[in-house]
Amino acid sequence: MFPCFYPCQRKRRHSLFDIVDVSILSSDIRVQEKVRDLGVVIDSRLSLSDHVASVCRSGYYQLRQLRPVVRCSSEDATKTLVQAFIASRLDYCNVLYYGIYDELIRRLQSVQNAAARLVTGTRRSDHISPVLRQLHWLPVRQRVVFKVATLVYQSLCGHAPSYLVDDCQLVTDVRARKLRSADTRTLAVNRTCSSFGDRTFAATATRVWNSLPPGMRKPELKCSGGL
Repeated sequence: MFPCFYPCQRKRRHSLFDIVDVSILSSDIRVQEKVRDLGVVIDSRLSLSDHVASVCRSGYYQLRQLRPVVRCSSEDATKTLVQAFIASRLDYCNVLYYGIYDELIRRLQSVQNAAARLVTGTRRSDHISPVLRQLHWLPVRQRVVFKVATLVYQSLCGHAPSYLVDDCQLVTDVRARKLRSADTRTLAVNRTCSSFGDRTFAATATRVWNSLPPGMRKPELKCSGGL
């Protein structure tokens, strides 16, 4: 038995399906509401709500475990621990967070805020934005945008896998006629027909990259193989 799922945009649509098993060749594949792939929990509606819940639950657990250690550690040591146990979880596969519901982003942001307060000893009543700037931490939503932009830049430099490179085509590479946008390294727009399509890398890469200032898209910038 191998688990699989049918993506449905709404719960009421999912109720229309009464499929338990799917037969493929000689195997019966059990239909599941959610599956785990490379540590990411994918639900049948592709909302990532179950994955966000898992990340937040794990993050708060690690914060509770770190709290006694922080009392006898320096701020630099605490920051290193938080980066290893909390930030790494928030950043893992975070490109998938692009386009998810704002409520889910706020839940992830609350974990980062709690981690920042643990490092600096800031009270819950204090505003968190200055604390994040002090630590040089991008908020969760900006970290997602940064990761997408980094992947696009690496794709244009040839440092990314081919399946990402194929989704990042400059206007100059797909159109024979010289356009004004050719000098700004603009990506060709990939059209989509659904909200799911808007969240694919081909669509988000174009949207994020083309929104950057032209100076940040210059090929003279140093390419890096790592994130």
